[in-house]
Formats: sequence, C-alpha cells, structure tokens
Amino acid sequence: MHYDYWLANIPGIGSKTIQKLLLAAGSAEEIYRMGEAQTEKLAGIGLKLKERLRDAKRKDFEREYEELRQKDVCFTSSEQKNYPNKLRNMPDPPYALYWKGELVEESACSVAIVGARQCSEYGYAVAKELGVKLASCGAVIVSGMARGIDAGGQWGAIKGGGKTFAVLGCGPDVCYPSEARNLYAEILNKKGGILSEYPPGTQPRAGYFPCRNRIIAGLCDCVVVVEAKERSGSLITVDCALEQGKDVYAVPGRICDSLSAGCNSLIEQGAGIVLSVEELIEKLGLLPTHELNCRNFKNLLLEKQERMVYCCLGCQPKNIETLLRETALSMSELSAALAKLIQKEYIIECFKNYYIRRL
Repeated sequence: MHYDYWLANIPGIGSKTIQKLLLAAGSAEEIYRMGEAQTEKLAGIGLKLKERLRDAKRKDFEREYEELRQKDVCFTSSEQKNYPNKLRNMPDPPYALYWKGELVEESACSVAIVGARQCSEYGYAVAKELGVKLASCGAVIVSGMARGIDAGGQWGAIKGGGKTFAVLGCGPDVCYPSEARNLYAEILNKKGGILSEYPPGTQPRAGYFPCRNRIIAGLCDCVVVVEAKERSGSLITVDCALEQGKDVYAVPGRICDSLSAGCNSLIEQGAGIVLSVEELIEKLGLLPTHELNCRNFKNLLLEKQERMVYCCLGCQPKNIETLLRETALSMSELSAALAKLIQKEYIIECFKNYYIRRL
C-alpha cells in the first residue's frame, strides 16, 4: 500500500502541513489508519483538515498509483530511501517528488545554471558554453527548462555528453514552456530527468515557480547566474541556495546593461565571479577532460589573418560588417579566418553572422 502517495495527494494539503501531521503521527500509514477519535486528538489540526483526511480515505488511491506508473511517472516521498538526501537537508523540503527519467545522482557534482528568460545572444552562448564544459567534466546541470539561460545551460550539458535535470513548476508530464518540447525529449533521451513536486496533469501557475526554485537550489551544490535583472526570479534561487549554505557564482556584465544588474550586484555582495569556465571548473574541484586541459595549449600559433580577427572579438557579439571594417580583410579572407577560428574552438557564431570569443 502506497500510503505516502495517498498523503501527498490529499487536496489542499501542502508539504508544511504534511510535515506537521508526520511529526504528530509518525508516518503516512499511521495517519491513514487513525480512527476518528485519534484524529480528533491531533494538536493544531483544524476541522477542514480532519474532513479532508476522512474524505481522502474513501478514494481508491492504489488504482490512482497504478495509473501514474502507466504514464511512466515515478513517485517517491521523504519517507522513502530513494528520496534525494540533498533535499532532506533543506528548509521546507517537498514531501513528494514525481519524475520522469532518472533522479539526480547523489555522488555527482551538480551545478544549477540559471538566469533571464529574455537573455541576450551573448548570455545564451555563455550559458551553453558553461553547460558543455561542466558536463564534459562530469558535472550534472540542474535548471528549470525555461527559455533563455536555463535552456542554454541544459542544451550545453547535452552537447557536452552529460546529464541534465529540469525541475518544473507544473506536473512532470506537462512540457512548459511548450517550445521546449525538443529539450524535454532530449533530457529524457540522454538519461536525465524531469522532476516536480506537483502530480501529473498539474498546469503551470505563477505561484509554483518560486517553490520549484527552492528545489533547484536544493538539488545543486552551487548556483551559477549568467544574466539577471535587478529583480530577476533567478535571484529567488540564489536566496534559497544561500539559505542552504550553497556557493553562488555570477557572470559579470557591462554596467550599462539591465541584464547585468543582478549579476553585478551579486558579485558586489560577495558572490564568486566567473571569469572563465576553466577557472570555475578548478574552483569546483572537477577534473577536466583531456580536451579541455589542452584547449589553451593547442593551436597557439594563429595565422596572421586569424589573429587579426580574434583580436577584434570580445564577449559582445560583432557582425560580419563590423569585422570587415575593423580588419580591412576581404570577405573571402574574413570568412576563411572565421571558419578556422570556429574549428579551433576560439570563437562561437552565437547567431547568424555574429561572433564572440569562447570563454
């Protein structure tokens, strides 16, 4: 009998109320088996809650649980051994978890990459680069599958051959945003996972996303913020991480950009600064792959035209026209130099005909 599933699915009862019930009764099974007289004696339990407990016992929750499994959705609770230990140690942990795919491995270094939904092309490229290199070193990337920075980091993890896990503010069988269908499918295809504290079929609501951010913070060892406005929702994840004693890093940005305000403020308050992926990898104590170790040592001697183009590029995207003007190269010479620099992994075409240096 899955008594914890029954307890988790009583309408109108959240994790905090469930924790109160567990403190009073001991386990979901004991709560289920309580008679009317015993329930009446529970301290701090109101009439409405007692009615909900009584009504819930009339439901065929075993049948509901089997239907859940038929949807390829797994369930666990804080009463089970497979519940993530990282969540047990956080304030206000979710009582229940529903997921598709896998659960985050306890032994893996897990990094949350978060930031603005309406990010810049540069920010997206940085998030993707972080995901690629961290995943290639064995780190697990945790995020919210939102458009922008979240998606960039998670696509990067997939490209880097690693695992990524998305925590949703809806049921695990609901793909939100809908444009993330390919990412949703690829996360599962690459042995990652889609997690939620909300049961299947739950539609996204604004109030669910701050709650899911605390789970992102709980599952990770550190948080990296790539781009965030001064009042960004990503900062909720940061606050939760700090409350849980996790490290926070931020990618600096230009002082005139609103998308940099949140990150620059975090750095001013003492967050770690991300100056390069390699430096971050070293700080996290990860072992780089041979390819990553050798990146700064191979192909050090650039050809003259490649060097000219590389010196013109920085962390802000530049287009073909600007590079033609600054280098005085012909279109064919510039195209050849750009192709070689991309092949040598010195630069990225962040979107069509716009280029930046790799971190």
